[in-house]
Amino acid sequence: MASRRHRRIALATAATLLTLATAVGCAGLDKALDCVRTADAIATSVNKLQQAVSNASEDITQASESLDEIDRELKKLDDTTDNADLSKAVDDLQTGVTDVRKSIEAGDATPDITPVTDAATEIGKVCSP
Repeated sequence: MASRRHRRIALATAATLLTLATAVGCAGLDKALDCVRTADAIATSVNKLQQAVSNASEDITQASESLDEIDRELKKLDDTTDNADLSKAVDDLQTGVTDVRKSIEAGDATPDITPVTDAATEIGKVCSP
């Protein structure tokens, strides 16, 4: 399921590039490409988080590392956006990451990551034309 989502994001990325090349100027295109690249990086990090939570009995530190990756990508995305929908999705994802991190720190080896996956999906939608 995770690889299907990743493939869909990759296809959306390619479609976005073609659409954006004809629809906006260079500055707008650069900004849109940054959004798409970051959304793809977030999707990859969320997939890693899902795998880490699935394997939490072996090594919960992988989940923390995935959360750190998501945090880094969110910082990049938040710094480059002025889109209200994207800002909301970024805020929602940050809240989800914070909640999952707190759960892990409290000893929950299988935290609910649904808010993280939902918000990451929303970012993918907002970053697609």
